[in-house]
Amino acid sequence: MSIVRRALAPVAALALGGALPCRAAAQSPLPLVPAPREATAGAPFAAPGGVAVDAPADAGDRGTATDLSDVLRERGQLAAARGGAVARVRLLRRESAAGRAALARAGLAFDAAMTPEGYVLVADGGRVDVVGATSAGVLYGAQTVKQLVEGRGTATRVLGARVRDWPAMRWRGFHDDISRGPVPTLEFQKKQIRTFAAYKMNVYSPYFEHTLAYASDPLFAAPGGAVTRAQARELVEYARRYHVEIVPEQEAFGHLHHVLTWEKYTPIGETERGSVLAPEDPRTIPLVTRLFTELDSLFPGRFLHIGADETFDLGRGRTADEVRAQGYGAVYASFVARIASALKPLNRRLVVWGDIASDHPELVPMLPKDMIAVPWNYDLPLASYDKLLQPFRAAGLETWVAPGVSSWNRVYPNNDVALQNIRAFVREGQKAGATGVLNTSWDDFGEGLFNQQWLGVIFGAAASWQAGDSDPAPALAAYARDFHGDTTGHVAEAERRLIAAHALLRTAGLGDASDRLFWVDPLSPEGQLVAARLLPVARDLRLAAEDAIEHVIAARRAGATREPDALDAIELGARRVDAIGLKFQLADDVQRIYARVYAMNRDTARARDLRWYDLADVTGINGRLQDLRDLFSQTRDLYEAAWLRENRPYWLRNVLARYDEATQLWVRRIDRLNDVRSRWARDHTMPPGDSLGIPAPVTRVPPKAP
Repeated sequence: MSIVRRALAPVAALALGGALPCRAAAQSPLPLVPAPREATAGAPFAAPGGVAVDAPADAGDRGTATDLSDVLRERGQLAAARGGAVARVRLLRRESAAGRAALARAGLAFDAAMTPEGYVLVADGGRVDVVGATSAGVLYGAQTVKQLVEGRGTATRVLGARVRDWPAMRWRGFHDDISRGPVPTLEFQKKQIRTFAAYKMNVYSPYFEHTLAYASDPLFAAPGGAVTRAQARELVEYARRYHVEIVPEQEAFGHLHHVLTWEKYTPIGETERGSVLAPEDPRTIPLVTRLFTELDSLFPGRFLHIGADETFDLGRGRTADEVRAQGYGAVYASFVARIASALKPLNRRLVVWGDIASDHPELVPMLPKDMIAVPWNYDLPLASYDKLLQPFRAAGLETWVAPGVSSWNRVYPNNDVALQNIRAFVREGQKAGATGVLNTSWDDFGEGLFNQQWLGVIFGAAASWQAGDSDPAPALAAYARDFHGDTTGHVAEAERRLIAAHALLRTAGLGDASDRLFWVDPLSPEGQLVAARLLPVARDLRLAAEDAIEHVIAARRAGATREPDALDAIELGARRVDAIGLKFQLADDVQRIYARVYAMNRDTARARDLRWYDLADVTGINGRLQDLRDLFSQTRDLYEAAWLRENRPYWLRNVLARYDEATQLWVRRIDRLNDVRSRWARDHTMPPGDSLGIPAPVTRVPPKAP
């Protein structure tokens, strides 16, 4: 396990608590996420009769009281007719007599910074008072109450606390790609919203290319994979109860391939059946106007997101002359400005990705001043974020920053990259005056599972609420304790082991646990290049993944049952990481065994010692090829079940087809090698391995030191 320990060392130093040269956010003496701005821990008090939530006087807080009661009931903590002392929770407004009395008794007060979303909480003497100036403040105080209540049944107790708390950033959101693979069910989207609010987030931004059922342009909607108008309205109403604003993104420039493949829309593309609208086509602005007018009616609020990122086709087709004459950036900025002008009657703040403008800072002043620019970066911390942030700041544009959870194209999120990325970008965004965070998840190639991403989601929530630099280590512990209900440390350790697995692959020069490594045929030329680097770390990779599986099982046995689907998703991720290592080990066994048996068969003196079962370890009841077949067929079933717990069936077949094809690949090889065994039994002849697609064993490349 020495490589695992070495791989864990930089993880512990950087992602999970290491110091960075910056001002750190104050750490709470209480196990809360996000950490409150000001907090003092008090003596815990027992509530063997459970926790009762008094009916709020303000009608705007009754939904919060219901939500709090529902969660306490689910956790076995709500007061019931079982006797014993009961802790009482009161949700109060600052202006009410009871609210003023509670503040006076605690010696605490509001200031201007707290008013929009802040709260005061006092938990002592068998009572919890939450005081907010607004319904949002009361809601966020109630979320903290959930984290202060421990145990269940007669073992229920409440942690004593005195808290003054308010957010560092006004907009704290998550951006979810629901257009390039998984499209969540309405019920799962509601769960996302509840969970975002539980960690004090107030923005949910679904990403649409062709997965919203527009009445004006019905061809857009993917069959079985589009959010209907009724579902959109229901989601908006549900989010309103949790003070979550839905900021829909409809791509309005690039990333429109699924639209532009329709013959009706192909003529308005920059290139034929490409991905980018042709800015000069007279039909583009009317199309964008239609879409966003309808979007405005479905998702009322303050913001609309027009996307406009990665317009790679621009200048490669119909606007080639304009781009040559004016420059790429000028053509881009002009079209974005025209979109803004066309949508001005909607009276909404438009959000736009900041990548193009960051590459052309001289054009940023051309953007409308009331736009919100969202520069994005998803990598390990940069030496400086000035290129991403300063052009917008200099031009007077409001900015949000977009880090990412590093889940796309991976069998499990690389949380080492994610936590460092979120930590640094949010910190630097705060320094530069950014007013919001739009943490992101993308579904490139369509295999990602949202239930694997909660650690990055929750740390993003913490970093955007907390001021200054946010340490991931306490957030990881609080995530395991509060989200999963795990008080044993097993969930946190499972996450650390999966971080270590990614780090091992980095030392081998293979990036991390990518979908590519999972799917590549290990006996192909590409697979052999991978095998040379992966085999030296395969054992330690598998031990790290198997440790993670065992920690998940131990957490489950210890009662970490709050989020069973998410816990299953962690285990699935660990199993897929383990499968990467096992696949290359088994393929290497096949190569070595066949090479040995073939060499024996060619050697007259040794050939007489061969028996029909000498190839049984390659293909037999427990043959390596059978193991490889089983690896994909069994993982397929686990993956399908995990997908359907959160997503519609749409797109699933595209992923399952890869499992089926991989299974059939090994079935075909089983049949071929069975024929080889039969041939040998008949005439004692055997073809060379390369004629069967079995290359000679690879020369291994030692990994680099972490």
